This record gives sequence, structure tokens and C-alpha cells, in this order.
Amino acid sequence: MIKKFNANKARLRRHQRMRNHLEGSQERPRLCVFRSGQHIYAQVIDDTTGVTLVAASSIDESLRDFKPAPPPSAERTREEKAEEEASVEMAAEVAPTRGRGARAEKPAQKATGKGGQPQKGGSSGKGGKPFTQVKTLLPSAQKSAAKTPVEALASIAHNRKVATAREVGKLVAQRAKEKGISRVVFDRGGYTYHGRVAALAEGAREVGLDF
Repeated sequence: MIKKFNANKARLRRHQRMRNHLEGSQERPRLCVFRSGQHIYAQVIDDTTGVTLVAASSIDESLRDFKPAPPPSAERTREEKAEEEASVEMAAEVAPTRGRGARAEKPAQKATGKGGQPQKGGSSGKGGKPFTQVKTLLPSAQKSAAKTPVEALASIAHNRKVATAREVGKLVAQRAKEKGISRVVFDRGGYTYHGRVAALAEGAREVGLDF
């Protein structure tokens, strides 16, 4: 019998493993996240009493007419274009000497004299040694600095669902601060810390919720 992978069951197993060592208290309740295909929900829960202190979701009346800001114009500056053109020209000048992209170079034909013997002063250098071809090496590749969570979300920040999730994080953080809650433990519900879940967390941090 072929076993089918059930993503939701796998998520619930991951969440159960997390909940074994993650618990909210009165001083530091648990910020729990759940997302569906269209919406996202957040609750601040006190696990000692089993009470939901505050909650927010993308179906709240204040977020029903929410529209994300339009993305910035895609036009690049002249300096960026000049840098790109310079890098392309540098890469075009240097071709690989081996492999698929290698340039096929014909061997230099030696000038022959009478009797089929090569003449002096041909392709040889001083003392009859052949000239060596000088290779131009590109500068070594440098690893870019690690991106912060906010920078990692920059490419999808203008997506409607991601932008809405960020507003849900801000809303639940505001309601928590009104109740005197400033510190929580973050429970991502077994989801990957990416996309909407990460946007909700970063939105809550912007308002001042500490976790």
C-alpha cells in the first residue's frame, strides 16, 4: 500500500513536539498562529488558565477593506545599469579555457623555410622558448551578508496576503499592549517561519511586542 503524505498531519506532529517545551504563563503568554488558505489568525493565550487574552485575524472588520501599498517602480538607476554593463563586459572578455564554454583556438602555424624546417624568429621567444598566454582572472566571488527577517520579506512584502498578515500582527500586538502584555512566547503552530507567519511576527515586533 502506498502511503500518501499528509501535510496537515505532519504540521500537527511538529506542533506537538514544539508544545512539549513551549508554554505560556501569566507573565509571558503564548502568541499562537494559525493560517488557512486565505486567512491568518493570532491568539495570545494564557496556558495556566486556558484563557485567550486577545485575538486578531484577517477577517476583522478593520482589515476587510485593507489594501497593500503598491510596489515601488521597477526602474533602475543609471549607476546600477552602468555597473551591470561593466560586469557583463568583464565576463565577456574572459572566456573559460576548459569545459563547454571554452573558446576554440587554432594552434599557431609555424613559418617554415626551405626543407620544411621552421624559421627563426617565428612564434618562439628568446632561446627558442614558446610564448606563454597570460590569463586574466576574475575577482573571487564574495558572499553577501546574511539578510535580516525584514530584508528577506522585502521581495514579497507587497503581496496582499503577506501585507495583511503583517497588519494582523500589528493589531494583535496593539490589543495585547492595551491589556498590559509586553512579552510573549511565539508559537508558529508547526509552520515554517516564512511568508505570512514571518510577516505576522515582524508586524507584532514593530508595535513593540517582545519575543
